[in-house]
Amino acid sequence: MKADLKPRLLVVEDDEGLQRQLRWAYDDYEVLVASDRDAAVNLLRAAEPPVVTLDLGLPPDPDGVSEGFATLETILSLKPETKVIVASGHGARESALRAIASGAYDFYQKPVDIDQLGLIVRRAFQLHGIETENRRLEERAGDEKTVLGTMITAAPEMLKVARTIERVANTGVSVMLLGASGTGKELLARGLHSASNRAGGGFVAINCAAIPENLLEAELFGYEKGAFTGAIKTTEGKIELAHGGTLFLDEVGDIPLPLQVKLLRFLQERVIERIGGRKTIPVDTRIVCATHQDLPEMIKAASFREDLYYRLAEIVVRIPSLAERPGDAALLAKHFLHVFAGQMNPQVKGLSAGALAAIDAWPWPGNVRELENRMKRAVIMADGKLVTAEDLDLEGADEARLPVNLKAAREEADRRAIRHALARADNNISSAAKLLGISRPTLYDLMKQYELQP
Repeated sequence: MKADLKPRLLVVEDDEGLQRQLRWAYDDYEVLVASDRDAAVNLLRAAEPPVVTLDLGLPPDPDGVSEGFATLETILSLKPETKVIVASGHGARESALRAIASGAYDFYQKPVDIDQLGLIVRRAFQLHGIETENRRLEERAGDEKTVLGTMITAAPEMLKVARTIERVANTGVSVMLLGASGTGKELLARGLHSASNRAGGGFVAINCAAIPENLLEAELFGYEKGAFTGAIKTTEGKIELAHGGTLFLDEVGDIPLPLQVKLLRFLQERVIERIGGRKTIPVDTRIVCATHQDLPEMIKAASFREDLYYRLAEIVVRIPSLAERPGDAALLAKHFLHVFAGQMNPQVKGLSAGALAAIDAWPWPGNVRELENRMKRAVIMADGKLVTAEDLDLEGADEARLPVNLKAAREEADRRAIRHALARADNNISSAAKLLGISRPTLYDLMKQYELQP
């Protein structure tokens, strides 16, 4: 690997023997070495290393810690996001407490244990990477990327879905959207309609699960005056209302079998008969449907017609859950924050680092709908300018398994960072290692250590 592709590690140490030892030990990094404060500051300005190891015993006070703490203060004042790991053999406990209070990431005591220090350095790089990604998402959220007109996403998984929908928009084929509740099926259906040559016609949506079975036929096909008690006038159904446009059948798996037969006839012949009517009415309507159910299993159970399935599923688009779209949760959270803050709590301006970390770690079983609801609640409950993890009410679910010590907390952070990188890289080890800023062998070692499978 070329040196310019390796993450940069600044070692501030005046012991030349230890300098050589650290250069040899940190083959995964481009190691920069400084022996005093001025050299360290110059390298910090020029190379901007994410992680620094700092010996507190620097000249002109090699037997004390005053120069080391002055160097720590200077580094953090210039680059506050830098992860500084300090070392000292002088009053280790007091120095450790003071260093952490001053903003250091971690502390280790001399003599140096290379393996132990190596783990601390790797974790510092991983945490720096996560925080950098959160800052990038926060900055980008004001300029969200929209696809199909209204859908906000930056995840390759959703961009692939959007490209598929754009390709089939003008073909006129029936499209089936498969995905869990809250993944944005209706939003995608509207996007398909808007991208098609039917955009000038109407977009009509009906939730087949929300309408009683005895009323669904009338809603879809309409009825003639006097067709049944209460039919005081002729009424067009949703299929007719969508003439020239698009009909979106949400939760199509809930259509009862007798009505499936009538829907199949419409799809085959493109004509309908209203309830109580005698004449056929030609209708030019494009059908887009959606469901979270397993229709092939329903076909086996004889609760959904196979011939209807193939009429509806000329093109099948599978929509990933929010948990399968790395980065989108934070991006959408920022969008919802701006929307709800403007409506309900203008003092709220952004998300805290803790809130971003909680959003990134949460599995979002309710998908985008859950995220939207939590952000609305958080904006209302927020007392300050930033929404916190407590405002989101996400910390309680993991309370029972909180790490009992700092070592356990870091191991959990390692696991999350590795899983996140593997998801982004589609389980490609080389790409995931680059995202994490480590070598492939190091990533393999960590995956073996934490029993993570690619």
